[in-house]
Amino acid sequence: MSRLGNLGARLYRGEVGYDFIGHRKLWYGVSILITITAIVGLVVRGLNMGIEFEGGAVFTTPKTTASVEQTVHSAEKISGHTAIVQELGDGGMRVQIAGVDTKTSSAVKEQLAEELKVNPEKIDAQLVGPSWGEQIANKAWQGLGIFMVLVVIYLAIAFEWRMALAALIALIHDLTITVGVYSLVGFEVTPGTVIGLLTILGYSLYDTVVVFDGLREGSKNVTKQTKFTYSEIANRSINSTLVRSINTTVVALLPVAGLLFIGGGLLGGGMLNDIALSLFVGLAAGAYSSIFIATPLVADFKEREPQMKALAKRVRAKRAKAEEREGHDSDGPQDGDGPGGEDDGGTRPRITVQDGNGNGAGAGAGVSGQRRQEPPRNRGGRGRPSGKRR
Repeated sequence: MSRLGNLGARLYRGEVGYDFIGHRKLWYGVSILITITAIVGLVVRGLNMGIEFEGGAVFTTPKTTASVEQTVHSAEKISGHTAIVQELGDGGMRVQIAGVDTKTSSAVKEQLAEELKVNPEKIDAQLVGPSWGEQIANKAWQGLGIFMVLVVIYLAIAFEWRMALAALIALIHDLTITVGVYSLVGFEVTPGTVIGLLTILGYSLYDTVVVFDGLREGSKNVTKQTKFTYSEIANRSINSTLVRSINTTVVALLPVAGLLFIGGGLLGGGMLNDIALSLFVGLAAGAYSSIFIATPLVADFKEREPQMKALAKRVRAKRAKAEEREGHDSDGPQDGDGPGGEDDGGTRPRITVQDGNGNGAGAGAGVSGQRRQEPPRNRGGRGRPSGKRR
């Protein structure tokens, strides 16, 4: 078995583990800091909305000798609006200009072909109206709202409302971080971005539901035992699925990273960047929130219940008694002290075991039950003579 597999087996059996629940305040602080950073970036910088949401034109040119900087300068000089230029794999350019309508698109196309020294007939022009982008945004918000409502209802029925609430908070956490990264990086928000955001919702819930399922199984009849508190059972559930969560997350991130860094970065995949970035950030944030946010929140919610408070009190009392007993046993009875000694007030009789010579040996508190006394051995003529009497 590999080291990772051996570690996973030991985590599953509870032989080793990390106290995620005990350090939950640290993880809460880290998550709050990241979320605040994302919100500040979103407020200050905003989102770079694509023409699908703002309206404009996209011109795709054939292979040209002009650089990206020259193309940006020419497009902005011709249109009077900000232009976004991306070099394509075949040497052509994708020029995106917001604010260009049907009346001015033909003139912009002709002048752009002249500046880039290409045939205007080979430039592909696509016009997008702002109303279409508004419809996409509204549909996306509707889909997001319906999805979250259904998720909360399902988790409340399959598990309980506390787990549903914790999963909802983790989802909002993941979405906020992903949108904040888009704002800080400056990637363009396109319909591909919306598709990616909706896709990560399922991924971010996957690990959360796996941990919740283990927690539900481990917490059955939890109040009928005094060995673990609810938080400790929740921590064991996280540790038992930790390696599984890491493996599934890494396997899912590898192809997405290929899309983002190779397909989008090296090959200039265009929309691949929009989808891959949201998937990459969302998958990483979902794995983080399922371990460090969702399950600790459930433990916090449950520990506020009176029966869980009573359970924690009983567990602490039992452990205190066990520690006291171990400390007493490690000290051991001293001469003249403790049970069976001279100073115990005669509350427990001193047990004496006779040996063959008639000498007595006092037994301490560890002696229990009856002892069989062996008869004296024959010592070669001593005592009563052997043989027949005359």
